Amino acid sequence: MERHIPIHALPEEIRKMPRDETVCKYCGVSYLILHEFKVMEEKVKAMEKEIKFYEGSIEREKGLQAELQSLYQDLEHYRVDSESKTERFRIFFGVRFDVKFGKSSPAL
Repeated sequence: MERHIPIHALPEEIRKMPRDETVCKYCGVSYLILHEFKVMEEKVKAMEKEIKFYEGSIEREKGLQAELQSLYQDLEHYRVDSESKTERFRIFFGVRFDVKFGKSSPAL
């Protein structure tokens, strides 16, 4: 986490203020520190939200990889099936073509 170093020192009037005017009456924390603490809390919340997003992305990626593998297997199955049907179609029409023109053997 980045460390914030102020460019300007606190104004003299704030440094000279009595302590009871610069601290929270309930918790006793300086208002200046309390403000910085609240800013840091917001940053932590944002980072936690981002971490949750990335944690979910691992599971999503695994699911997508499994789906991709399944689709690839389907593609291979359909490709082989298509080639088989194409070959049968070629043989079938090759035989009919040969018979139509009086040839005795099927075309290969």
